[in-house]
Amino acid sequence: MDWRQQGKIWQLRPSRPLGQVDFIGGSYLAATPQVSYRRLLEDLSNNGLVVNAWAYVPGFDHQSQAREAWTEFRSARKQLEERYGPLPLPLRLGHSLGCKLQLLAPDGGRNSRGLVALSFNNFQADRSIPLLGEIAPRLGVETEFNPSPGETLRLISRHYQQERNLLVRFGRDQLDQSDALLQALEQRPQNRTEVLQLPGDHLTPASAGLRRSVLGDWADDPKRVGVIRQLTEMISSWAS
Repeated sequence: MDWRQQGKIWQLRPSRPLGQVDFIGGSYLAATPQVSYRRLLEDLSNNGLVVNAWAYVPGFDHQSQAREAWTEFRSARKQLEERYGPLPLPLRLGHSLGCKLQLLAPDGGRNSRGLVALSFNNFQADRSIPLLGEIAPRLGVETEFNPSPGETLRLISRHYQQERNLLVRFGRDQLDQSDALLQALEQRPQNRTEVLQLPGDHLTPASAGLRRSVLGDWADDPKRVGVIRQLTEMISSWAS
């Protein structure tokens, strides 16, 4: 696979694109999405989808990071159109914190084919960042993400306009908060959100890619590979 870097976007281009996916990963896995999520993203490209994966290090201002990602994706798509001509609107794909950033996009999800949210996560800062809950009070500092978890759900219920969403959760995922997201989405006047449960845990979307990148193809876990293949087929269907 020929990964190309354009600013903070890592891109895969199949020879004959059928569609495109804008991907944001979770937490610190997203600093190198071309490595952490290699299996998932390369399988999507093999299915004819251009993959735009945003690389970032999480901060406290999630609203600002969501806007930055949205801007970078727009720039990448313009370059694609100059090369290939008009392509279908992108499917937005997120994992963990990446789901939150996709949901906070300035356009409210309008300029997309929908959102596939893998293992949505919306914890408070002191739970997401080790030792923050102990250190911040000692320094007399109150630190929380912007927007906070509660405000995030309120913003989604009031301003997120994409009707078509698929929430994917994994059976052994102790960090998944898809139920809270589903409740927020269902408060909107028009909603076509679906829920899918697959075997695995919170790191399933990334672990196959990490094992393959670090240890080689021989280290692939057949069960995880099977789940990833099921996942990529479903995502590709949503993107078409």
